[in-house]
Amino acid sequence: MKKLFLSFLVLILASCGPKIFKSVWTQEIAPENYAVRFETTKGDFELEITRGLSPKAADRFYQLVKHHYFDNSIFYRVNPGFVAQFGSSDSLKYNAWNAVKVPDEKTIQSNEKGTLSFARGGKNTRTTDLFINLKNNAYLDSIDYSEVVGFPSFGKVTSGMEVLESLYDRYADTTMSSLDLMYTDRQEFLKKFPELDLIHKAYFLEK
Repeated sequence: MKKLFLSFLVLILASCGPKIFKSVWTQEIAPENYAVRFETTKGDFELEITRGLSPKAADRFYQLVKHHYFDNSIFYRVNPGFVAQFGSSDSLKYNAWNAVKVPDEKTIQSNEKGTLSFARGGKNTRTTDLFINLKNNAYLDSIDYSEVVGFPSFGKVTSGMEVLESLYDRYADTTMSSLDLMYTDRQEFLKKFPELDLIHKAYFLEK
């Protein structure tokens, strides 16, 4: 029933405007290499993405940036000395994109400090939420979690690592138990965790 509802939601979103989701967007192929800048409440940082490291992940990230998924989003989990995790708090965007999963891929590049990977909760569950490693987390390369091995990284911070290290981190993982609130009432979520940093926008950089 849940899958049926999400499929119905995707169809509705695809037919109304302004467009926040079209299923055809999930078929777009990323360049072999591309750069992205994030503007945040703490400053800017930039990422270099290498498609060959995890093609399906690089394609989805490209799609999300191209269609402004991360604009006005939240660093909702910043665990000091571990990861900075982010994603949209817009439930319509989230549910639409989340209905189209990203297939699992093997890990080629290690989860060293500054690398970018998709979060996941089981087989073929990568969708829209990502994390940047705040330290070398090599154990994430081979960890067996929910019948899937490893978190494939496919990009790396090229400038602004100090911005990521300055994100407010005193909530650590306590925000994770309130993610439902983030999607249903963003204002209340931010009242509960008022110091969280935000992403103003993300966009491609010309080479």
